[in-house]
Amino acid sequence: MTARQLLDRLVDPGSLHSWDEPITAEYADPGYRDALARARERTGLDEAVTTGRALLDGRPIALVACEFAFLGGSIGVATAERITRAVERATAERLPLLALPVSGGTRMQEGSAAFLCMVRVTAAVHAHRTAGLPYLTYLRNPTMGGVFASWGTLGHLVLAEPGARLGFLGPRVYEELRGEPLPPAVQRAETLAANGRLDAIVPPERLRTFLSRALTVLTARPAPAVSAATPPPSPVPTPPDAWESVLLSRRPDRLSALELLHHTAELFLPLDGDSALVRGLALIGGQPVMVVAQQRQGPDRPALPVTAADLRAVRRQAEIAEELGLPLLTVVDTTGAELSVEAELDGVALEIAHCLTTLVGLRTPVLAVLLGQGSGGGALALLPADRVLAAEHSWLAPLPPEGASAIVHRDGDHAPQLARAQGITATALTATGLVDQVVPETDDPADLRDRLATAITATLAELTRLPTPERLAARATRNRRLGGPTSPLPPR
Repeated sequence: MTARQLLDRLVDPGSLHSWDEPITAEYADPGYRDALARARERTGLDEAVTTGRALLDGRPIALVACEFAFLGGSIGVATAERITRAVERATAERLPLLALPVSGGTRMQEGSAAFLCMVRVTAAVHAHRTAGLPYLTYLRNPTMGGVFASWGTLGHLVLAEPGARLGFLGPRVYEELRGEPLPPAVQRAETLAANGRLDAIVPPERLRTFLSRALTVLTARPAPAVSAATPPPSPVPTPPDAWESVLLSRRPDRLSALELLHHTAELFLPLDGDSALVRGLALIGGQPVMVVAQQRQGPDRPALPVTAADLRAVRRQAEIAEELGLPLLTVVDTTGAELSVEAELDGVALEIAHCLTTLVGLRTPVLAVLLGQGSGGGALALLPADRVLAAEHSWLAPLPPEGASAIVHRDGDHAPQLARAQGITATALTATGLVDQVVPETDDPADLRDRLATAITATLAELTRLPTPERLAARATRNRRLGGPTSPLPPR
């Protein structure tokens, strides 16, 4: 598919307005000049990239699209200048920017000068992102080298064409340097997505719909909230038995994060990933929201632990929420972090620490929901927040009660007693300063779903109304008091 064919498929008919200025660069190498002339004649283009402004479902958007038929979509100095000017213009006009790279990388005929232009383009993209403007990329087949290692993968959303070859080192170069072929699956889009390196794999025929839904969230401007008294939370008549809550939280038919999100949001756009983490964009009460949620189990799979890769994804989504000025919603329901040699080597403990410091330091509003199981550091990593809502039978503990029993009593038989003694229930966690509102449960899972949806919508509206300095000061006070009352410091 040529760049023009893809653009015609994506944008509203007749809306594309070119930003391209004529290329005036001259090159001394006659062979290179001839190659450029042939590429121009073959494609009808003057360079390997087309830029402009268009409408996508009526929304204005800036575009940068590579053409592979023009010298393999390679990036020379003039190409990079055209991309840079388009990014700068998108920033000046405060437009979302969609990049559609397909490229072999840096143009070898122009050597180090072209190579250094990757920094030029990246600097422009960084300024666009710093301005709080959406930057989306759709990696086509192939996207390699310096393009993949710079502006191609810097999107707030990084999407890819199914089966696309994506990577840093070209297969011919690899074979020449290593004396053996590169395994074909290494640089496939599906492999990268499975390792958390992409946000979604989207066929070209679905790309317009996907982008329209994403832009609906990313460009939403909620109406100013009308001040109103927040309704008091429904009372929890009797604190539940801790062990009963543990058992109820493990039921296969318990409300899942995905069910809650689909019910709560007017629009929820989940991103790819087959892990214990669900990432996505949502509109909740008209408010655009970034979501990271632990999906403890599904109908056809066992519970999955939280991995270091999951926690890296949490941090990335939190940082993107900060750049775009979106509130962050986290949902906690996990059996805990992965416990294995591989997890130790992958730095799962370090990623818990980095998640904690990232969420503590966000300026954007953060709302956490303790939905079910809250086991260990894998749960704690998603709980630093301005407000925490908790389902009545949710809980938080350093280890599952069976693990605590093994440490204290050297067996698992005392798990019920440990659960009751450790103050792990949602009700008990209000006394420690973690939980702000306990949402009651009944035998009907739909009741919990509806009550949580109402509480999430109302609390997000409240948090986004608060002045940032006031909210951050309250968060600092909250964090200082977590764990419950402390003794006064002794006099010096």
